[in-house]
Amino acid sequence: MVTLMNTLDLDAVQAFVLVADMQSFTRAAEALDTTQSAVSLKLKRLETHLDRRLLERTPRQVRLSMEGQAFLTAARELLAAHDRAWSVLHAPPRRLRVGFSGHIAGASLPALLARVAAHDPALVIEVRVATSAEVLASYDAGLLDAAYVLHHTDRQFDRQDGEVLFEDDMDWFGLAETSWTPNEPLRLAMLAPPCGLRTNVIEALDQAGISWLEVFVGDGVSALSAAVTAGLAIGAMGRRAAPASVVCVRDKLGLPALQPTNVVLYRSVHDERSRSALRVMSATLRAF
Repeated sequence: MVTLMNTLDLDAVQAFVLVADMQSFTRAAEALDTTQSAVSLKLKRLETHLDRRLLERTPRQVRLSMEGQAFLTAARELLAAHDRAWSVLHAPPRRLRVGFSGHIAGASLPALLARVAAHDPALVIEVRVATSAEVLASYDAGLLDAAYVLHHTDRQFDRQDGEVLFEDDMDWFGLAETSWTPNEPLRLAMLAPPCGLRTNVIEALDQAGISWLEVFVGDGVSALSAAVTAGLAIGAMGRRAAPASVVCVRDKLGLPALQPTNVVLYRSVHDERSRSALRVMSATLRAF
């Protein structure tokens, strides 16, 4: 029989799972819309209640202890069971339509969706991945509830309704064996216009006096990634979008740095359930 003494605090268990997933008290606090000290206090109380040390804290990182690793699976199952029971009567299906720039989503999208699903299993997520311009146009047309897009930090933008989440770097990617000599045009894979990153790339190369040859034009970051992975050319993309099979080749080839970008969130939803899901998405993106 479960007694009061061995009943777990679900808020503390949720905080533990988020810290374990994001390896950061700061990111977990952002997802929970609370403070880092509040998350730390929840975890200490949970450890005291269990009489086990779940996390190994160091100045640079947060790692699970052996007992924390053993507890994590059970903690996920506990939260999932609680959410299923609650949703039967209190969490009717809700649809959240979210758009992502392909440079933001990239390889992190599966983990992002998994964390949101774990946070709110009854939430139906409708996702569109496209260029920042296309995603923002869909948002403005009322086709999306939220949009994660890129804005270049060196260019004036005439709207103030977005929330700047963090600055992200764009860089040059190619196969590890990629080579290039300055007396030859640089072979490029790029996205079709209109594309802010395409403009950034052309300006950077022209200012550096580097001749270039466009050998592939892709309609979307997945097509661009495929061309770079196939070794057709090098391509500029966000580090989150770069496939695991390619490496940053900027230093190796002596290429100019690209202007950084701001990741900006636009949202039109105000109910707490949707805002909570977006907090988890934003914290997950920051964690990568």
